[in-house]
Amino acid sequence: MMAGRGGPTAAGDLQRILEVDRLIHEPARLLIVALLASVREADFLFLQRETGLTKGNLSSHLARLEQAGYVRVDKGFRGKIPQTVYSLTAEGRAAFKTYRAQMRRTMSRTGS
Repeated sequence: MMAGRGGPTAAGDLQRILEVDRLIHEPARLLIVALLASVREADFLFLQRETGLTKGNLSSHLARLEQAGYVRVDKGFRGKIPQTVYSLTAEGRAAFKTYRAQMRRTMSRTGS
């Protein structure tokens, strides 16, 4: 079997996509993390509106991200109305930065 233009190293480089953070790589969680990376904090309704996810689905993904230490949840009140606000932790921002760098490297190896 003949190696492609990039040789055996290119295939090995592409294999690195298997090393990406699978918690972030899941499409709905990737969308949530990307949204949170672009703001200081966001409430549940904003995230629901921007992602298009159902309440249950969004809650489930946020819980997974919180358990991983990527998202901080602050519950409080706005006047007398309960409000839940989400933000990326330092660990979450670092994980997203690493994820983006890995994806950029992988995409650059495909010539895209």
